[in-house]
Amino acid sequence: MRFLPLLCIALLMPASVRATPEPGAPAVAPAEKAHGAVGTRLEPGANSFTAAQVRARLAEMGFPEVADLHLDGQGIWRGRAEHAGRTLRVGMDYRGEVSAE
Repeated sequence: MRFLPLLCIALLMPASVRATPEPGAPAVAPAEKAHGAVGTRLEPGANSFTAAQVRARLAEMGFPEVADLHLDGQGIWRGRAEHAGRTLRVGMDYRGEVSAE
């Protein structure tokens, strides 16, 4: 019976007080990350994007100048792009996911 008042207080406490996020925890859950975040693993598949659409998507992701853009045998668009003074290999799969290395 001594624990009953503590139990009542714990149950009545708002959820925001009980569950405090860890400092440094991401504000967005991994499933809610921006579609096409750079670094995503590219998956082969039937790609319906045009070269112009791929260039526009890569520009949105921070790669405005893309060279040697081509569709490979796995349905992944590949090319080279400058970013922060470095030339990187970039790619985009059929889902619109972008990768850079």
